[in-house]
Amino acid sequence: MRYFILLLSFMLCFSCDDKDKAKELSEREQQLLDKEKSFALKESEYQSLLKMRDSIFAKPVTDSIQIIAQWPDEIIGSWTGKVVCTESNCSDYVVGDQRTDVWEFDSDSTQLFTKIINNNNLVRLYNGKFENNEVKLNFKTDSTAKKKVEMNVLLNDFSSNKMRGVRTISVDNCIAKFSVELVRSKK
Repeated sequence: MRYFILLLSFMLCFSCDDKDKAKELSEREQQLLDKEKSFALKESEYQSLLKMRDSIFAKPVTDSIQIIAQWPDEIIGSWTGKVVCTESNCSDYVVGDQRTDVWEFDSDSTQLFTKIINNNNLVRLYNGKFENNEVKLNFKTDSTAKKKVEMNVLLNDFSSNKMRGVRTISVDNCIAKFSVELVRSKK
């Protein structure tokens, strides 16, 4: 009987050890599977990046060159602007109202723009274009704004240090028009 108990305890010890080893082996296999999945995902991302790089280099050189627009030297920089309301069916704008602001014509790597500044505060930022010897500026509120406002400025009368044109403001269902005169700021 003594041998039987000893044999039974010996078998239990080995069987417990086998269960622990099996559990460790199972955990290692799971970790290895996780690492393989992670590596496969990284390999897929890498292949995708290679395809994107190859598609970029496959384009003709002329397609990938982007000309960065700038205002002409006669326009770029700071101007003092006087705006006078000439027509209005809006309650916010009265014929004869005047406003004087600083207009800064500038650009970045993607677009032309004009900043309207009053008392050192940015009042408005227009997107700009220079086409056919005309300056075209546009501002539009986004779709979440309470009032739907669109402002367009067309400057097409140029002299040595002056630009003249019109600004049209559409607010919901009314329109106001303004004369615009810009004088080059002295540095």
